[in-house]
Amino acid sequence: MDQILETADAALRTLFASPKASEPSPARDCPAPSLTESERRLSGALMRVNHVGEVCAQALYLSQAAVTKDPQLRASLLTAAREEVDHLAWTRERLDALGSRPSLLNPLWFAGAFAIGLGAARISDRVSLGFVVETERQVSEHLGGHLERLPPGDAPSREVVARMKVDEERHATQALAAGAQLLPAPARLLMKAAARVMTTTAHYI
Repeated sequence: MDQILETADAALRTLFASPKASEPSPARDCPAPSLTESERRLSGALMRVNHVGEVCAQALYLSQAAVTKDPQLRASLLTAAREEVDHLAWTRERLDALGSRPSLLNPLWFAGAFAIGLGAARISDRVSLGFVVETERQVSEHLGGHLERLPPGDAPSREVVARMKVDEERHATQALAAGAQLLPAPARLLMKAAARVMTTTAHYI
């Protein structure tokens, strides 16, 4: 029951509360950029997509931590989730600064990611970790694409995305070292297709 209540509390805080980062944003020392209206809209849309990714990351890690019976793995997953809260807060800060908003479909994204995380975790811990590896690898690739697309003058957003990319790659490496079972190609392709639908939709809604 405690685990259920803690997970529900974390879900509500992810979706409806203002996230509090444990460390300052990488953008803290960047001066406010001078962007054209089209650049501001582009940055806002890209950071909204990144914010959705962090909402989904919370759902994945919380669902996997709720299922595993390995206390060490649970602690590791919850640590990663706390680090992702920083990303959630940093992307929300950028959305606010850009005059943009989070995705209106965040509850849907959270629910879908939570269900997928539960499914992977119920198969085995190794599959659950394999899902972490592939998710973080795809997120890192996606963040790299955003670094290419973000306006050159939007240094604050670029600093946030660059730091997030480093952290996601570290999470993948840690999951691999913990004994992850790499997912088969069809599963990886399915994940990529689902991510494309999510990111395309979140760009606008």
